Amino acid sequence: MCWTPHATVATIVERDGRFLMVEEVSSGRVVLNQPAGHLEENEYFADAAVRETMEETGWQVELKNLVGMYAYKSGNSNITYHRLCYAAEAVEHHPDSPLDDGIIQALWLTRDELAERADQLRSPTVLKCIDDYLAGRSFPVDFVFEQLD
Repeated sequence: MCWTPHATVATIVERDGRFLMVEEVSSGRVVLNQPAGHLEENEYFADAAVRETMEETGWQVELKNLVGMYAYKSGNSNITYHRLCYAAEAVEHHPDSPLDDGIIQALWLTRDELAERADQLRSPTVLKCIDDYLAGRSFPVDFVFEQLD
């Protein structure tokens, strides 16, 4: 048996006390998540975060810092996800950009609104990343060394 971790990224985008979130379908239920997804082959973590945010929300973003790295084992699938979570600034919205399959909508929610809907969060890391961001947890984007060529 071969254990394979899943490398993922997530992006926190805050505007006026609200966070850019994605309402999506996962394992047959509607959940809330940051714009997030898996790395593609030979893709840098930072590039994946920018790409996933655009694909899932239509927002072009500029990464500001790394909030942290998180590991979570899903009780549904028994898959372990390793997530690098970045903080970013919204640069430009492209409302006509098609969203990824499974994405219902992008929306802006406060931290309290997310806590009230904790049963809808895709995983506990969603709120943990926001809480770490609000606590000022910050590392430079280049904290992660990558050499893919």
